Amino acid sequence: MGEKVTVCEVGPRDGLQMAHGIMPTPVKTRWIAAIAAAGVPEIEVGSFVSPRLIPQMADTAEIVRSAVLRPGVLIVALAPNLRGAQDAYAAGAHRISVPVSASFGHSRANLNRLPGEQVAEVARIVAWVRAQPRRMEVEGVVSTAFGCSIDGVVPEAAVLGVASGLAEAGVDMVGLADTVGYGHPAQIRRLVRAVRAEIGDRLDGLHLHDTMGLGIANALAGLDEGVRNFDAALAGLGGCPFAPGASGNIVTEDLVFMLESMGFDTGIDLDRLIAARTILHEGLPAETLHGHVPQAGVPKTFRAAA
Repeated sequence: MGEKVTVCEVGPRDGLQMAHGIMPTPVKTRWIAAIAAAGVPEIEVGSFVSPRLIPQMADTAEIVRSAVLRPGVLIVALAPNLRGAQDAYAAGAHRISVPVSASFGHSRANLNRLPGEQVAEVARIVAWVRAQPRRMEVEGVVSTAFGCSIDGVVPEAAVLGVASGLAEAGVDMVGLADTVGYGHPAQIRRLVRAVRAEIGDRLDGLHLHDTMGLGIANALAGLDEGVRNFDAALAGLGGCPFAPGASGNIVTEDLVFMLESMGFDTGIDLDRLIAARTILHEGLPAETLHGHVPQAGVPKTFRAAA
């Protein structure tokens, strides 16, 4: 009871990259500020990718420069290559997240590289980052670790190969991503154990999607296996433009409710987190907002762990 669990809010990156509209930069800045004010300790605020491919991320450098001014919040940005890592560093990001697909089809569609080629790119990124005067963490994320909508079943050996390659490349941490939301609790348990046996404590967290409605169940399975870091998106927005059929992330509000109800300490004020949906709706009025807890209301029986 009271054990810490870190929730990283990925709505401003993963949540917005599949949105039907583009959130204005001033609204995005206020939205991120509201998320931070709710006590969310880590926020992935954007990605350094071509605005031609993902126009919702065109203002990422400006957003990072603004977000890092907020004390006590770790600011994360996705960087798929060395150029992106350099841009993230220049903007002041505290951590970059670098994706490496375990499936060949998604790797080609998302990065136009084979998985091994992307692992080599991660090694270049790590070497460059370590040579800089300011420390910036590098997280390697194994995408499509639990299945792929292009290739189908992803062999466990492929996931282990990418995870061990990332560890050898020198990343600070490795995450497992259910990019298309095909994973189930037994698979989560099995793969978390296998990856941990391969790379030890370098395994850091889970990035889960709710395509099949198993996102929260998968988070619980991860908890049972000792995972204490989870990505989630406010209102369950999100998906991958290069992974057909991928739907939203697990809902941050629902995840926080479950964790706090179970006695885990997230440090997040659930009421203030739900209130941040108002700004999200203002910035993207046509977007459907998901979440059982916001729709039903926080029950009178709820008591925050802290």
